[in-house]
Amino acid sequence: MSTFKPRFKSLPGALLAAGLLLSPGLGMSESAMGGASQPASAALDFRIIIPPVMQLLENSHPDRLDLPANGAFSAQQKLVVVSNMKRGFCVTMRVDTPQVEAWRLQAAQQGGVTLLEVADGYRLCTARPGRYTLVLQHEFDAAPNRTQDAMAWPVQTVIAAL
Repeated sequence: MSTFKPRFKSLPGALLAAGLLLSPGLGMSESAMGGASQPASAALDFRIIIPPVMQLLENSHPDRLDLPANGAFSAQQKLVVVSNMKRGFCVTMRVDTPQVEAWRLQAAQQGGVTLLEVADGYRLCTARPGRYTLVLQHEFDAAPNRTQDAMAWPVQTVIAAL
């Protein structure tokens, strides 16, 4: 039959060993004290980088235009553009077809959008980020020497960041 033999032969030795193990001062880690009795500290520096985005969500217009007998016709175009560019964007539109002699463009007024006539077409610009729905009314004068009664959509649209 085996008997349990304590390591310490006396009660005071056992109490001394238990006191050393349970003492909080001796069990504290060095990093909690931080160097010369200074509290530990840390700093975090977060940076959130949002990439520049410019997206054309919609560019709807008729695929073909039927030319009326009087030579003038019109069509509507809808552009929906989303941008987070700080300085905005510009939409440049040009007509480069011999079937169109003259072209006029009107845009429904929307805050922050400017319409400028340039040498080879029109430019719509915004000065700040956002979502823009641009409803454009095009009026075309057909060339007198046209050979067809219909034509494909004649407006070329280019979007550029500022």
